[in-house]
Amino acid sequence: MMTRLDRTHAAVDVSVLVPAKDEAGNLSLFVELCDAMIREQSLTYEVVIIDDGSRDDSWSLLQSLSAQYAFLRPVRHRSQRGIAEALRTGYLKALGDILVFYPADLQFKPEDIPRLVAPIRDDSSDMVTGFKQGVYEKAFVSRIYNGLSRMLFDIPVRDLNNVKAYRREIMTALPMRPDFHRYMIVLAAAQGYTVTEVPIPLYPRHAGKSKFGWSRIPVGVLDMLAVWFELRFGQKPLLAFGMLGAGLFAVGVLSGLSALGWLSVTGQGQRWVWTLIQTCLVLGSIFFATGLLGEQIAQQRAEVRELRRELDQDARRREQARTASPANSDT
Repeated sequence: MMTRLDRTHAAVDVSVLVPAKDEAGNLSLFVELCDAMIREQSLTYEVVIIDDGSRDDSWSLLQSLSAQYAFLRPVRHRSQRGIAEALRTGYLKALGDILVFYPADLQFKPEDIPRLVAPIRDDSSDMVTGFKQGVYEKAFVSRIYNGLSRMLFDIPVRDLNNVKAYRREIMTALPMRPDFHRYMIVLAAAQGYTVTEVPIPLYPRHAGKSKFGWSRIPVGVLDMLAVWFELRFGQKPLLAFGMLGAGLFAVGVLSGLSALGWLSVTGQGQRWVWTLIQTCLVLGSIFFATGLLGEQIAQQRAEVRELRRELDQDARRREQARTASPANSDT
């Protein structure tokens, strides 16, 4: 295990990223179990716990624990930003080439982390997700969520939103969006990374209460549709809006020709047809213009993503070059 003096200079194989919001009742035992797991491993580990705006004693507890455990690197958000932002912060602070997303509520035990890491170390997978084994709340909601996800995305896993391990480069390639952690597997697979799953036991929460309620269901469905659109048309929005605009133009033209033909034969005009023509032409123009604008936005996003990748690499180099001191920084 790394000593206190060499923690910032020693090579780190695995960084465990742990978002924590009001988890003071779990953190001591969680870190203790991480210590027991790390002592049995040949790989070097660090545990980056991100205090996401906790209102309890989580931050002060993390500071005292970091003085006791050399592998622990606490980071703080002064206000709650959500799991996606916490993982992003942890990724920027982490030194390992393999990242592990793990909760602090002890529903998953740290002893199972090496099982997630093993396929990546063996080069048999780029990302490994856990498949829950055991009885848990909201199992019905989880089945619906995963069923809809498998319908929209051709992903060979049963549980998309769970603990997972992944290569660091995956985070660099993913688009940054709210709640992206729920769709990391989908987004990574779309980038060509291989994905597998391993069964992971699920235990009752040790202390505290769940931060997620039923109100997350409609939000999750909308996020799922947004990710689907991102994967299908995010790079080429003109393909979606242009085709829709062209279709409306075609309907307008065909309606106009039909109306003219009917007028020439019967001598009677149809006012509703001309209303339909005008509507189709206006909407078609709007959709086509939206597609052209979307193409410009997509180009800017690609450039920003490349800039973010370079900034992330520079941030990691700075983090690796820091002098030996506890990483108790506020973010």
